[in-house]
Amino acid sequence: MTKRTRIANGASATKAVAANGGAATGAGAPHGRLSPGDGSFARDGNNRTDMIDAGVGWVIARRVREYRAQLGLTIDQLSERAGISKGMLSKIENARASPSLGTLVRLASAMSVPLTALFRGLEEEHDALFVRAGQGTEIVRKGTRVGHRYQMLGEMRGPNKVVEPMLVTLNEHSEVFPLFQHPGIEFLYMLKGVVEYGHGAGRYVLRPGDALQFSGDVAHGPTKLVKLPIQFLSVIAYGSPRS
Repeated sequence: MTKRTRIANGASATKAVAANGGAATGAGAPHGRLSPGDGSFARDGNNRTDMIDAGVGWVIARRVREYRAQLGLTIDQLSERAGISKGMLSKIENARASPSLGTLVRLASAMSVPLTALFRGLEEEHDALFVRAGQGTEIVRKGTRVGHRYQMLGEMRGPNKVVEPMLVTLNEHSEVFPLFQHPGIEFLYMLKGVVEYGHGAGRYVLRPGDALQFSGDVAHGPTKLVKLPIQFLSVIAYGSPRS
């Protein structure tokens, strides 16, 4: 079974700022919440005592520091440009303040970036995948037959799909082996048995603990099942997000 945890996207975070009267909120905070009672919370003049989600607060803090540094501005200079106090800006940059929507708009304008830029980092869904032993998704690949088992150990959805980890188990001898070709780099790690694996004109005998890494666009696959049962981990890395 695959379990997923999510962090709210940037659009939701932006809407939450307006919906809460200026307090930025969101889901999936890694550090809990900042509140008036914990000594780490400050309000600007336009804000209520709403809590700010710590995850959103830290993202805003990083973005403000990042853009200010790119512009070569001091805290004094940016606070003057934005029309907010130096103390408030310092608290925002350290995720110790709950800025109102108006304050964020002024900061974004002072740094010549869109408001949504301050939420960059919350725009994508971040998943954590957990697959229990033996519960990987069974998939059918070219050449799949009785005694040949392919289990997907989880894959990120949408733009986060950059790797495909798979557990391959071969329990039956076969005289004909399928060849595979795909984008990206593939990494094999041998767990059980002995197999001769081909990549182009090369042949490699893999035993437990051996590893093989190669370009996926060259024809590859098992060429000889030397000792059964055979089991190895296959990880395909695409190198860049793909859908």
